[in-house]
Amino acid sequence: MSPLRQIWSCSVVIFAAVASSPAGLLAATSPDRPNILVILADDLGYGDVHAYNPERGKIPTPNLDRLAREGMRFTDGHASSAACSPSRYTLLTGRYHWRTRLQTGIVDLWEEPLIAPGRLTVAGLARQKGYRTAAFGKWHLGWDWPIKPEHKPLMRGLGGRSGRSKDKLVTTPTDAHRAAWKEVFSQRIAGGPVTRGFEHYFGTDVPNWPPYAFIEDEHTLGVPTSLLPATMMDGFQASFQGPALPGWRFEDVLGTLVDRASAYIRERASRAEPFLVYLPLTTPHTPISPSEKWRGRSGLNDYADLVMETDDAVGRVLGALDAAGVARNTFVFLSSDNGYETAIGIKPLEGLGHFPSGPLRGYKRDVWEGGHRVPYIVRYPGTVQPGSVSDALVHQADLFATVAELLGVAVPVDAGEDSVSLLPVLRGAATTVRRHGISCGVNGTQALRDGPWKLVCLPKPQLYHLGDDLGEKVDLAAKYPDRVRDMLALRELFITEGRTTNGPAQRNDVPVRR
Repeated sequence: MSPLRQIWSCSVVIFAAVASSPAGLLAATSPDRPNILVILADDLGYGDVHAYNPERGKIPTPNLDRLAREGMRFTDGHASSAACSPSRYTLLTGRYHWRTRLQTGIVDLWEEPLIAPGRLTVAGLARQKGYRTAAFGKWHLGWDWPIKPEHKPLMRGLGGRSGRSKDKLVTTPTDAHRAAWKEVFSQRIAGGPVTRGFEHYFGTDVPNWPPYAFIEDEHTLGVPTSLLPATMMDGFQASFQGPALPGWRFEDVLGTLVDRASAYIRERASRAEPFLVYLPLTTPHTPISPSEKWRGRSGLNDYADLVMETDDAVGRVLGALDAAGVARNTFVFLSSDNGYETAIGIKPLEGLGHFPSGPLRGYKRDVWEGGHRVPYIVRYPGTVQPGSVSDALVHQADLFATVAELLGVAVPVDAGEDSVSLLPVLRGAATTVRRHGISCGVNGTQALRDGPWKLVCLPKPQLYHLGDDLGEKVDLAAKYPDRVRDMLALRELFITEGRTTNGPAQRNDVPVRR
């Protein structure tokens, strides 16, 4: 028996018990093919949702709290990374991002696709069961941009990044810029969502990066001819200059995405085929540009206003399910790609009494819990007990296997290698289904979980017991050297086997850095 099979043999007993349990019978009464709505907030901290942080959270989030009341709120849910692109990869593929080329950082501006062409995604799973699939929002997983080498110097505009010197930005593009943009954006942009399991896409790719235009399926809606005004490079708005549509407004992006997603839900609800909607919101990530309706509503700052607007966006999409009469037959999954963005300021917000990481140490980019422990809520009427709270260790990778079991799709051996179905927990028939999980800081530092134990895999490893020390204040590595040794060996096994679930060994895309 392989080492991984030995690790997973105990799970067979758990799943066998689930199959014969009364709670397992409850799921048999549910529709065979529920609609699926996956909402991924961007940079929403664990403590930004009031239900997760009632004592030290000052931002009202009534719609997110409602979702928690109507579903199951997980208190130990994790993204694959403390940064956006790698977490999105793992959410959609059920495979840890560090098995790819992206072992540090994020997908860069104008970079090629991260998801390999043959890699099965959660949308591809649903397509196998006749689902209609669509994505609305931030992709940030790369495209095959039709940019020739001679175009590259003309694709970042004439200025630098926001937050640098106060040098005057040039905001009028040259004829060479406009000619290059016309050539690029008159073409098909391949390698995006509609080549990775989704039938339809509408979004902005990365809201604070060019192109500052909506992309529908494989084309921009219009050809950019402008550069952003200097005022849109101030503060925590755009990060790069670059091609933009005239009159582009950051304040309009979120509402447009919600309108499109809601219209799609209403249209598909009247059809026979079920739907899977992936809604990766652009907020409360930069640009920190709340719309006029929401500016000042929190009484704290623009970021808090934008969290409230994000909460409202979730409420509007849930309302679209209600209005279409499909809420009771829709599996809703909500999470965030990572923790709170430190660049927009920590002390001022915490000085106002709001702690965006709640009781956790760290923030976005950190290997500490505040970087990758995120809001994680599932609502599925008739299966998930309303108002339930689970302290089970869960991972965003688990969406893949959960959807596969929900739909009765067999997962190929070369797909979802790090994904575990959460249905036993959601049905109330098991308290946990995974013992181990790996999440990373943006610099690639891995943290391995083994139940309540967390090993931070630095050159000099650090060990924490999160059950006793959620704030990661006491390093126990010197006290428990045998546990450190065993966990490092387990991590090595997970790397070399190419998977953390039961099944034949698989290849990582590239050698994995230790």
